Amino acid sequence: MSGRHAAGPEYAERLEGSELACQRMRVVLETIAGSKRVIEACAELDICEQRFETIRQEAIQAGVAALELKPAGRPRKTTTEADERIASLQERIAELEAQLTAALLRAEMATSLPRLGGKAGKKS
Repeated sequence: MSGRHAAGPEYAERLEGSELACQRMRVVLETIAGSKRVIEACAELDICEQRFETIRQEAIQAGVAALELKPAGRPRKTTTEADERIASLQERIAELEAQLTAALLRAEMATSLPRLGGKAGKKS
C-alpha cells in the first residue's frame, strides 16, 4: 500500500494551542483509538472520570461542528437600508457638486467676457 502513513493521536501535539489542550486532545484520541483506557487517561490528566467524559464529549462535539459543510464561495455582501440611503445621498452630493461647479464657471465667464449687443458697441 502506498501513500502516507496515518497520523495517530500524537498528531495533536503538533497543533496550535496550549500544551495542556494539546495533551488533552492526544489523550482523548488515544482513548477513542483504543490505545489507552479511560482510567489511564484520567490518571495522566489528573482528573476524575466524569470530567474526562465531559472533556471528550466537548472535543468530539467541537470536531463535528468544525466539519459541518459551509456555503461555497465568498459570503454575500449584505446591504442595509442605511447603506443604500448613504449610497444614494453620496450620489446626490456628487450631482450637486457638479452643478455648483458648472454654475460657478458660468458666473465667472459672465463677469470676465464683454457684453455683446449693448450700447457700448457701434455708434450710429
